Amino acid sequence: MKIDVSTTKHEMGPKAARHGADRIRAALAKNGRANIVVATGASQLEMLMALVAERDIAWNKVTGFHLDEYAGLPIAHPASFRLYLWQRFVSNLPLPMKAFHFIDGEGDLAAECGRLNALIAGVEIDVAFIGIGENGHVAFNDPPADFETDTPYIVVELDEACRKQQLGEGWFKRLADVPTRAISISVKQIMKAKTIVCTVPDRRKAEAVRGAVKGSVTPRVPASNLQRHEDITLYLDRESSSLLQ
Repeated sequence: MKIDVSTTKHEMGPKAARHGADRIRAALAKNGRANIVVATGASQLEMLMALVAERDIAWNKVTGFHLDEYAGLPIAHPASFRLYLWQRFVSNLPLPMKAFHFIDGEGDLAAECGRLNALIAGVEIDVAFIGIGENGHVAFNDPPADFETDTPYIVVELDEACRKQQLGEGWFKRLADVPTRAISISVKQIMKAKTIVCTVPDRRKAEAVRGAVKGSVTPRVPASNLQRHEDITLYLDRESSSLLQ
């Protein structure tokens, strides 16, 4: 695990985007195509803005997969991750992507997981852009996370700490409004990516970062499993890295 610490998150996001963009270009040069996973949330805003601005990427040869989405949340809701990705990433690219596979959490969750699992089956992910939650989750794999399932997309239960984070970030007006379930890419599927670019700003993530970097690998700190990946860079700011000394 490589760690890159910036003074501010405004410096961190562009560095993470540049790293991911270089890996996308390398995949395009080698294979003529690239496949990526894209996360959402407050932690990814600066990174995605910078990624969209990166030059010389043939986005029309890039396929994207959506990391996670709430169950039962309409796409028009301000907290919808489909809406987030459309507004902040997909619609802002200079070229239309070859495909972007959004998660639809509004209908039959098992059927949607089946559809997505068929789409991602056999696909080699070149870059996974992810974050770490306040409770140490990766994607919506809250503790204790399932480290064993080989199923790429799964239905998960959201714990109270996760739901309080979404409330605290301003996506919902009341805790009762935050969904209790979601569709998420599994931990094992994240770990299959060739490169993981993990962007984690803010002091409120410092304890989770310490657990991910310094602690034992345990489902109680889902992000600790990232220690096992051969090519991951953790992009931190001064605040999120404050407990690593």
